[in-house]
Amino acid sequence: MRGAHTLLACLGMTTLLVCGCLRHAKTPAPVVGESDNTHYQSLAKQIEFPQEQLEFPEQPTPHDLLIAATPSPMSLETPEATEYLELTLEETMRLALSNSQVLRELGGTVLRVPDGSRTKNDPSIIESDPRFGIEGALSQFDANFTSNFSLEKNDRALNNVFFGGGTRILKQDFATWQTQVSKTAATGTQYAFKNYTQYDANNAPGNIPGFGSAFTTWYDLEARHPLLQGSGTRFNRLAGPNAQPGAINGVVIARINSDLALADFELGVRNFSSDVENTYWDLYFAYRDLDAKVSARNAALDTWRRIHALYERGRRGGEAEKEAQAREQYFRFEEEAQNSLHGKLVDGTRTNNGSTGGTFRGTGGVYVVERRLRLLTGLPISDGRLIRPTEEPLKAKLVFDWESSLAESLSRRAELRRQKWQIKKREAELEANRNFLQPSLDVTGRYRVRGFGKDLFPNGGAGQFNNANSNLYTGNFQEWQAGLELTFPIGYRQAYSAVRHSELQLAREQAVLYEQERAVVYDLSNAISEAERAYAIVETNMNRRMAAAEQVAAVQTAFEADNATLDSVLDAQRRLSDADVAYYRALVEYQLAVKNVQLEKGTLLEYNEIYLSEGAWPSKAYDDAEALDAIRGEPLPTLDSERQAPWVSRGMSPQLVSPSGEFAAPAESDVDSPVTEEVPAEPASESPGSMPVDEEPLESQPDENLLPEAEAPSESDNSEFGTESPVE
Repeated sequence: MRGAHTLLACLGMTTLLVCGCLRHAKTPAPVVGESDNTHYQSLAKQIEFPQEQLEFPEQPTPHDLLIAATPSPMSLETPEATEYLELTLEETMRLALSNSQVLRELGGTVLRVPDGSRTKNDPSIIESDPRFGIEGALSQFDANFTSNFSLEKNDRALNNVFFGGGTRILKQDFATWQTQVSKTAATGTQYAFKNYTQYDANNAPGNIPGFGSAFTTWYDLEARHPLLQGSGTRFNRLAGPNAQPGAINGVVIARINSDLALADFELGVRNFSSDVENTYWDLYFAYRDLDAKVSARNAALDTWRRIHALYERGRRGGEAEKEAQAREQYFRFEEEAQNSLHGKLVDGTRTNNGSTGGTFRGTGGVYVVERRLRLLTGLPISDGRLIRPTEEPLKAKLVFDWESSLAESLSRRAELRRQKWQIKKREAELEANRNFLQPSLDVTGRYRVRGFGKDLFPNGGAGQFNNANSNLYTGNFQEWQAGLELTFPIGYRQAYSAVRHSELQLAREQAVLYEQERAVVYDLSNAISEAERAYAIVETNMNRRMAAAEQVAAVQTAFEADNATLDSVLDAQRRLSDADVAYYRALVEYQLAVKNVQLEKGTLLEYNEIYLSEGAWPSKAYDDAEALDAIRGEPLPTLDSERQAPWVSRGMSPQLVSPSGEFAAPAESDVDSPVTEEVPAEPASESPGSMPVDEEPLESQPDENLLPEAEAPSESDNSEFGTESPVE
């Protein structure tokens, strides 16, 4: 009856609790006031700035303060530049590479898609990834230490004296301490060394007299070795010890990911240097275009003055329509000179030639292109000076040998090397996934030594079970176990899917490589043909320029002798201006065409005397390495399993070619910049695969001064590019 009353009481309390919960759930929530709701809505819609935490507080000035102090840009309304920053292409390239934490692009990627911008830290980020990096993959083979301790207080009534050790009211203090060190070897074998220690104090009458409490301790040495699935150093280096079908992330895969990241970084540096060189020659053309426009404007101004003088005197040749015609020509060239100085801001990019390279467009004037070059080189966008190129474009004809150029492009293009690494990765994944088609058959073994005693450590007493550790060391209680464990999924559905998926991925990457090689041949063909076309256009425009200059001189002489019309003079001046611009445009196109051939061959970095190198380590790292070598002494012998590592790489990819034409690695030297380092290389005209044919440069007229001062039409204070009438 007492049990029935107790059961009814419990049911009644449970019913009350459930009803209370239901009643509470049905109670409507209090209505929030209108003012409170508005307050929360305003907080949720606020746009706030994050609190920045400087990684390196020792930096003296944040970058945003330096950028905020940038002076106003140069324009037609500002005074002309009085200082020039004259740079060679080599100096420009060095500035760009040394000032570039981010490999800048002209398309605005850093603003639109900042995650897509490439930086010099990208290879290190991939390699240090704790999930997919090399160290992360190696960490799966690290030894693990585990320890736990638990303490229990038991006070219970039992229905059977057998479970209580002879009593139905058991009172017990129980403690357990477990410690183990486990490790997975490269062969897939799992080792574990464990220690278990238990303390048991209870009131069971069946205890040994005088042993109200006792310690039990034992050591286990366990091993599990896979015989089929997961066995061998090759599989474990490819897939890792914890791999699953389709989830392959071993040391080899992590190393290939690092090589892919290095190839991406090399492509970024190559494209960045190509953009810098393109912009450098764009600026050169902008200055030459300005020279031609200013010269044409000055010639038109001189013609207008003469016609205007005849117009004021009412003499023949000074008719009103002729004076207006000469004046219109002057202001036309004035407009072109203004646009050549300032430039029209278009898109700031260039038309791509195939997948890389880029062809010359000549968009923008001196100010616009100069700011574009400052953006790429990392210089302040405006500092009161104008960058002025000091190098001249190539004028000698280069003939590229097709066989050697084709061989270089197929062996040195970073895109092809990257795709081959991708194929190697897919091959490794396929090999690892095929291992999962085998059953999991493991051989297991365990050896155990036990100890039992009243105390855990010796306390001066005597007897076989005085303390557990002394009893353990006697070795009287030893156990061992050996066995086999077989596991396999019926049908291997997941394993077959992983293998098929890997086969399809490998087939895809091989097909992509084939198309990439075809694209490389196509791009190289276009680049070499473009170089030949560009040089032919240079010769044509040189002859055109010479003919236009002779025409201007002849027509001017005839006009002064009243044997030519004003239309002929003005037309000849326009033709000479157009011929000058076309000649310098052709020169720059030829220079960039030669550069694009080197790019398509995969030798652009060598052509610009650039190669990639890891930056110098801190001096303490070298000191630690020397100390470690002194401790180790002789190097450890290499195991046979290490000699049988999967074949992954064929060796270092050469970045330079020796004068004999053989591949050579760059010599070690101090690195000025963590991105690139310049080393002596062959001149551009003697680069591999090219041969100078015409050593004599093309004849051209002497270069005029950049930004020349125009003659004032009178003594009045008219500005060079002003809109006031040049006639008093």
